[in-house]
Amino acid sequence: MFRFIILAPYEFEMLLIQRKYFFFFLLLCTLCACSNNRQKPSGKVFIEQKDKAFTLLRNGKPFEIKGASGSSHLNLLSELGGNTIRTWDTTHIDSILKKANEANIAVIIGLPIPESKHMFFYNNDVEVSKQFKSIQKLVNRVKNDPSVLMWCVGNELVFPYKPSYNKFYKAFNNIVDMIHRDDPDHPVTTTMINFQRKTIFNLKMRTDIDIVSFNVFGGIRLLSQELKDFSWFWDGPYLLTEWGIDGPWDGALETAWGAKIEPTSTKKAAQYYSRYKEQIPFNDPRLLGSFIFYWGQKQETTHTWFSIFDEAGNKTEVVDAAEAIWKGKQLASAAPQINYMLLNSKGAKDNIFLKPNEKNTAEVFMLKGDVSNKRILWEIYPEDWYKINNVNNIKKPLPINGLVEQAQGLKVIFKTPKKEGPYRIFATIYDDKGYVATCNTPFYVLKIDESSRASN
Repeated sequence: MFRFIILAPYEFEMLLIQRKYFFFFLLLCTLCACSNNRQKPSGKVFIEQKDKAFTLLRNGKPFEIKGASGSSHLNLLSELGGNTIRTWDTTHIDSILKKANEANIAVIIGLPIPESKHMFFYNNDVEVSKQFKSIQKLVNRVKNDPSVLMWCVGNELVFPYKPSYNKFYKAFNNIVDMIHRDDPDHPVTTTMINFQRKTIFNLKMRTDIDIVSFNVFGGIRLLSQELKDFSWFWDGPYLLTEWGIDGPWDGALETAWGAKIEPTSTKKAAQYYSRYKEQIPFNDPRLLGSFIFYWGQKQETTHTWFSIFDEAGNKTEVVDAAEAIWKGKQLASAAPQINYMLLNSKGAKDNIFLKPNEKNTAEVFMLKGDVSNKRILWEIYPEDWYKINNVNNIKKPLPINGLVEQAQGLKVIFKTPKKEGPYRIFATIYDDKGYVATCNTPFYVLKIDESSRASN
């Protein structure tokens, strides 16, 4: 295996700018391509290249990944046309593999490792050795499971230029090399956030991974062009290991106090479907497959933003969008379809400020579906702004009980909390077919000193 000493950003730019280095740069790219575009002639899972097209072969047959990020509802995933899941760690991996085998689902196993910024870890040879041995033990223990498709070393890691990170690269490469040696039947990937030229450059120059993977949401609008523009340097196979609706970070509309405005479950389903049809480069011969996010329930800004299911396993309309995507059908759904919610006749964009302990009215307006025989749950939650080291809270906040005074049909009368601050009111509609539809509206409880205002 041949790896290059890392170049600083300005050195790389100078190679491109100064004509006298042009041929040296071409040689560098050629040698790099030879070292990183590794081809395996056989194996349970390997990548076949013909010209500039790549095919993932599994047990000798082409395997197009129709995936979901998550590890639950595997039988339903299979019924809807999905065939693969990815995990972020190895928690409960034996149980996951067992269920995957039963549902005929392949698994990309995530092998979590610390980010490169944690050099206190990578400078500790004892801890790095423990990590390596633990991963090696797991790889060798489960590598022969028929559901294993490939390995993903780390998730959204940063691959810096500076030589001070050499020990991170050494630890990362030792894991990749070990997997190639101990388990030649399964490829290795790692993921990055969006399309990052610098990260791709460093992966190609300093590692020997088989596939580059992207976690991309709103940035998917630019992906096809970014892939094309950088194909002169890197034209290898790739995966979309996470894709979905716009995240709260993707320029989502927000209130005056910074609360992100979340689309209804119906609008999310429409965006999943249209995004796949219009923005995912699914006809690209380099793309090996994609994973819809998130196949389960998770807390991220809210408990509904990315959740394709609720905590009880009820499915949102997005499940039907996934089936339409995987089976190549038109989007159609029997789920209740929500258009929007109003709070005191105002929408979320109107920056709703309310007084404490005051009666208010919220109403849901349907796009489709008779709700006369459906259960509607109204809940009020504090705004979830809690973060540790700029990482979103993953624990669902507790709802504030005792605020709903009267609920009838699509309307509710509720009291605002007594404590000042940001909140959301959620409406959840359940039907008798296992569907759930969701929407919410943020509002801010603001105490107003009437005596002070009158004196002014």
